[in-house]
Amino acid sequence: MTDIYYSIENPTEGVYKEKGSKFLAFAYPIETEEEIKNALNVLKKEYFDATHHCYAYILGANQEKWRANDDGEPNHSAGTPILNQIKAKGVSDVLVVVVRYYGGTKLGVSGLIQAYKTSTLLALEETKLIEKVLTVQIQITYNYPETSEVMSVVNKLGLKIISQNFDLFCHATLSCKQSMLSQVQEALSSWIKT
Repeated sequence: MTDIYYSIENPTEGVYKEKGSKFLAFAYPIETEEEIKNALNVLKKEYFDATHHCYAYILGANQEKWRANDDGEPNHSAGTPILNQIKAKGVSDVLVVVVRYYGGTKLGVSGLIQAYKTSTLLALEETKLIEKVLTVQIQITYNYPETSEVMSVVNKLGLKIISQNFDLFCHATLSCKQSMLSQVQEALSSWIKT
């Protein structure tokens, strides 16, 4: 299992024109479906007079969540080409929305596929790829006198401390690479909160 996957660094745009139609592609780094809804709402308000707002997204390190939407274009002529370009780029946590202004000349299904594919590619080529690390969080509880021993293990394994709370007992939330989870659980087994 790998801990590393790729996404895009920042929002970008690409423009493609074909037979009077204009295709405005917007690529966004996203992490939640709520961010997707927000981005779509913003674009639909800003480009309210557009003919279509087609989109696709992929979420998750293993690309486990995805969706393609044709928004009234013929089946698989818009959302699927957008999705395939995201897959071809090898990225996740990405939303691409292509806003189409109809120019009066029908492009046909193959023309639409090419236009949505090209506009998406233009937007994705405008950004840098960033490396993301898949992590998991672990909660531990320990007695105050054990702090030195716990922190020694945390430092040795290169864990990130997300939060700490010192009350009657000490509580910490730690983050580690997913591939290290069993090693970390074994090293911290005395203190893992169940």
